[in-house]
Amino acid sequence: MIELVIQWKDFLNPEFYIQNGGLWLILFIIFAETGLFAGFFLPGDSLLFVAGIYSNELAAEIFSLNNDFLNLLIISVLIIFSGIIGNTVGYWFGAASGPYLFKKEDSFLFKKKHLFAAKEFYDKYGGGAIVFARFLPIIRTFAPIIAGIVRMDRHRFSFYNILGCVAWVLSMMFGGHYLYKFFLVNFGFNLKEHLEVIIIIIIFITTAPVLIKLISSGRKKKS
Repeated sequence: MIELVIQWKDFLNPEFYIQNGGLWLILFIIFAETGLFAGFFLPGDSLLFVAGIYSNELAAEIFSLNNDFLNLLIISVLIIFSGIIGNTVGYWFGAASGPYLFKKEDSFLFKKKHLFAAKEFYDKYGGGAIVFARFLPIIRTFAPIIAGIVRMDRHRFSFYNILGCVAWVLSMMFGGHYLYKFFLVNFGFNLKEHLEVIIIIIIFITTAPVLIKLISSGRKKKS
């Protein structure tokens, strides 16, 4: 009997999910990362990029098409639906808990003024916030919940939810798929053999804007 030994670092490795859970686990992870509080640590960006590389293998789990593009497209559409549903669940959760939070008294960890500030932000920039949050780890987990809390218009949220999810999934999966083929055909370089480096680069690119914002905000407070 073969035992599967799991280490903590495996949870940050997208290939681990693909090899051990396949398409159905990917769909759950994308749902959880965008719809559940507990999903903020999951590797959304790098998982989609690597899923694009393995799109034909993932497609073979549910159907058999001898067409590279259609395999990629169908897998992408399934993941898009999962991400849209995840964000919608997050919005519903925020909307349900919002009234309680607006009535809650201020405490050391909770300040009602931040809710009003968030509502003002979403009223003015809500659409862009929902779209761009898709590309930012951790932030994409909480963005739909906050949108629900501050009562962002449901139809407006749904439109930008769909737009952001389509842009996120297609850019990551098509980027992974065709960059893999480009490097393999033109340089004989197999990205599957260097996924660790790719994951580090993706994490750096997606978290850099957040880190820059935090550093600049800290400097402004000091000044």
